[in-house]
Amino acid sequence: MSEDDFVRLAYTARTVDGGQLVDTTSQEVAEEEGVDEDEQEFEPRVITLGAGHIFEDVEEDVMGSEVGDSGSVTVAAVDAFGEYDQDEVRTISAEKIPEDDRYPGAHVDIEGEHGHVETIIGGRARVDFNHVLAGEDIEYDYEIEGIVEDRTERAQGLLGMFIGDADFDLWIETDEEEEETVIAPDEEEIDENTPAEELPEPETEVEIVEKETLYLEAPPQLQFDQQWMFQKNQIAQQLMDQLDLDRVIVQETIDGSGGMFGGMGGMMGGMGGGGEELEELEEELADADVDADEIVEELDAEGEAE
Repeated sequence: MSEDDFVRLAYTARTVDGGQLVDTTSQEVAEEEGVDEDEQEFEPRVITLGAGHIFEDVEEDVMGSEVGDSGSVTVAAVDAFGEYDQDEVRTISAEKIPEDDRYPGAHVDIEGEHGHVETIIGGRARVDFNHVLAGEDIEYDYEIEGIVEDRTERAQGLLGMFIGDADFDLWIETDEEEEETVIAPDEEEIDENTPAEELPEPETEVEIVEKETLYLEAPPQLQFDQQWMFQKNQIAQQLMDQLDLDRVIVQETIDGSGGMFGGMGGMMGGMGGGGEELEELEEELADADVDADEIVEELDAEGEAE
């Protein structure tokens, strides 16, 4: 195994002290631990060695192994989720916490920081902004199931890591496109004393270029997914870098079957369907006696009075 290899890895990570489950790709382990299986699928993941997809200590151990090998690596707290910092436990105004989250144990986001509430007394709240696993050494047990060569499978694996279980339809094509380039002028034909306005117009030529393109058909549930909306460009750039692509084209389909506004019917009081109501509204607007100049004069008069 070496850097930039795409590897299918099965693993389970637990805290050294107490054996708390941190992450797993095993369906069996998830069932034993009572993890909600509706939230995600449990299967080996595709990672790129050297890309920081797993902790560096685990990555280095995998690089020295072969397909079929298994191993166990302990990642020190400082290299995992950081040492526990008592200064990150702070007292803040309870008003900064949403009313529904004002109870011990609630996870909150305050001014861009994530933490959990320890206590609330009066108008003050004590919040721990350390990572929930800060100070914990993590033990990784892993098995290398294979090397992934197919670029489409690599893309699916990377998307699964970035977005979770969103089911993308994707394919890679080599597109041919016309591209216009400027032809550099012959230096012998240009006198350095020639005024700029007398220089010849630049000539261009059109050539056919090939572009390796990844097409992504995004599933409908991602239309309002904030993580996808804010990180779409960053994800596309990583896909291009790691899969040697020229571009990524994301296709999103928005139909009229409902969505955020329920076809505009529910939220807008059925504006799309009430023909009689719409006609009545139009008649009322037509009958309204509104003089724009008169309104302006009234506003000016009020302003002078003040």
